[in-house]
Amino acid sequence: MMKKQICFLFLASIVLALVAVSCSKNDDTVSKDDGQLGIRPVTDASSAYVDTVFSFNPAPGQFVNTDFADINTVKKITENKTISLGAWGGQIVLGFDHTVLNQAGEDLLVMGNAAHNNAEPGIVWVSFDANGNGQPDDTWYELKGSAYGSAGYERNYKVTYYNPKAGDKAVDVKWEDNQGNSGFVKANTFNKQSYFPSWITEDSYTLEGSKLPDTNINTDNATLITSTPFDYGYADNIATADGGDSLDISSAMDQNGQLVQLKGIDFIMIQTGVMKDMGWLGEQSTELSSVGDLSLLK
Repeated sequence: MMKKQICFLFLASIVLALVAVSCSKNDDTVSKDDGQLGIRPVTDASSAYVDTVFSFNPAPGQFVNTDFADINTVKKITENKTISLGAWGGQIVLGFDHTVLNQAGEDLLVMGNAAHNNAEPGIVWVSFDANGNGQPDDTWYELKGSAYGSAGYERNYKVTYYNPKAGDKAVDVKWEDNQGNSGFVKANTFNKQSYFPSWITEDSYTLEGSKLPDTNINTDNATLITSTPFDYGYADNIATADGGDSLDISSAMDQNGQLVQLKGIDFIMIQTGVMKDMGWLGEQSTELSSVGDLSLLK
């Protein structure tokens, strides 16, 4: 009799545990532990801002091969100095010296050089150092911004940029995407250097990511081209004068667009989100001046 009671109690405890786990999950959110026991705590020596540049792969653009977009000077973003990512897909991968925890409300603050009616939104991706090796080689999650699912938003978009091999001269740079479209990153009269990254010697290179719609851009008046910001969720989107872009780790989503629960993030990747020729202004390109942990900036 005693054995039967013990067995019944054991089975009942298992059932209750399974029910508790089941009820704790949100139907719209997938829990992603990913080995997230390795949270790196904040210490007295921690910086509120990113302190490491892991990679820099800009798309061609009018500021490439200048101090704003050069492989040799890009580390200045860790000193809160402005850099440019070039045309669509240009990207940078940055790291913090601690884990930015996913807390109530916004967790990250990204500053660019956006002004009123002059947004240059960049898509933001985050990653947790699940394997604990200090490298950004774990799963990346795109932050779901307000343009997700709207007409013109696309995932798994690819663009190949072709080396014009024109030396230091500013010439148009041809591009082709994975949908059969093509065009040029056009040279303008303001910047005379080559727009193709000088450290890339191959005939071409391809960038991949998500693409934002260009419906917020109005080119009807060629002398007064405007680009209004999206509601939320992007870099270099909200005017610097209005406080820049506060971002929530809780908006991280997987490849299916389903939100995931991350306890925190160690790495952040930002890429230019819009493919658009802005006339005399040049290509639309995301700029960054600082990337910080909001909890240490309050």
